[in-house]
Amino acid sequence: MKDILPRLDDLPDRFAVFPLSGAMLLPGGKMPLNIFEPRYLAMVEDALGAGRMFAMIQPDPDKPRMPKGPGLYRVGCLGRLTSFSETEDGRYLITLTGLIRFDVIEEIEMQRGYRQVRADFSRFAADLDDTPAKAGFDRDMLLAALRQYFDHRGFEANWDAVGEMDDQHLVTSLSMVCPFDPIEKQALLEAHGLADRAQTLLTLLSIDTHEPPHDPDKAPPRRMAS
Repeated sequence: MKDILPRLDDLPDRFAVFPLSGAMLLPGGKMPLNIFEPRYLAMVEDALGAGRMFAMIQPDPDKPRMPKGPGLYRVGCLGRLTSFSETEDGRYLITLTGLIRFDVIEEIEMQRGYRQVRADFSRFAADLDDTPAKAGFDRDMLLAALRQYFDHRGFEANWDAVGEMDDQHLVTSLSMVCPFDPIEKQALLEAHGLADRAQTLLTLLSIDTHEPPHDPDKAPPRRMAS
């Protein structure tokens, strides 16, 4: 069943954020999370009782550390809890589905150990439009670059399943699962639209392919379309 998107006016103007470097949520993307730290267990519990929403945001390596933690990028993505289970050892296994990006206006008081922001969604209102986006990019070129990237890194993919993805799902999934640097992830997050994000993704795939081969001892990303 397709998720029903909220209206812009129904979104909270302040909410919890989960700062995590290299973990980038996009509108329509689904991020599995294993929650075990006490402050983030509290965050999930509070979200379940108040709209099931919190946001992912990356620490900004160019900003100084603050009393509350690392400085944050200005743009993040609000998500909604769409699946939830609790393990016997007290962890939460959840799926956070991206709704809409936001600009951070200010960071506000912490709650139960987790950070919160006040935010503005107006610049990204189009994220709540569920009309299928027009491609506006060369899909064949992107898939060819993806194959070279996976070969270069020694990754595997179910190429039949990848080929069946629509353009929006393809670009969103690749942007989220490919192990780019945090600053590159942020560029994908802040891309204006589908065509812009696809072009940024193509550039990053092509650059990586021309770098030294990937270290096989480092953990690969989640298997693509398994």
